Amino acid sequence: MTHPTLLVIAHGSRDPRHAATVHALTERVRAERPGLRVETAFLEFNAPSVPRVLERLAAEGADEVVALPLLLTRAFHAKTDIPSVLREARARLPRLRVRQADVLGPSPLLNAALGRRLREAGVRPGDLPRTGLVLASAGSSDPEAIAVIAEIARELRHTGWCAVRPAFASALLPRTEDAVRALRAEGVDRVAVAPYVIAPGRLPDRIVAGAEAAGADVLADVLGPAPEMARLLLDRYDETRVTVGASLSA
Repeated sequence: MTHPTLLVIAHGSRDPRHAATVHALTERVRAERPGLRVETAFLEFNAPSVPRVLERLAAEGADEVVALPLLLTRAFHAKTDIPSVLREARARLPRLRVRQADVLGPSPLLNAALGRRLREAGVRPGDLPRTGLVLASAGSSDPEAIAVIAEIARELRHTGWCAVRPAFASALLPRTEDAVRALRAEGVDRVAVAPYVIAPGRLPDRIVAGAEAAGADVLADVLGPAPEMARLLLDRYDETRVTVGASLSA
């Protein structure tokens, strides 16, 4: 029995760094699990599109696909865009079983990837008691997504940082620069900014610009192809396979 194909669905961006980072992550997933077929598709801006990849897989004889949203929270793209695209594909390709996996966050592996990026940027464990952290996400108008970011910030506060503040590149406030300045005003000695985003692009660039404008001491890289990210994608894939198998055997 062959394993379902893993189809990683990214949003896409006009910024070429976005697609390059997504492909680097999927390459790491392939390296983590040799023999698993891993495909990449994009909702917009980049090729190949989700419908084109599914059509190709069906034409090549694939019978089952796990579609994994490369998203950190359950907001509009996860709740509306991707389900709509997959519904249309199922109607056109009835012999191809397509299951949608859950989004990536929240997860301890995401927090571990954040920690890795912060260490790479120069943060050491002994720095935490005098360092404030800005958890900078892309932003969303979805209450569920906002609540997840707030909860992650609360969790991180209990890992040794002297303070943790969420910030957003769009949709709501505070912006990254505002959060950095607020920590300074509270007397925080050192401020680090951790972009809670997967790949570079327009909104991540806003995070970088805000951190630099406000004089943050540390600016971590995007999560990108961190080893923890690859393991998380495989975890979501495996969870979907187990769920599907249980439902079929019930």
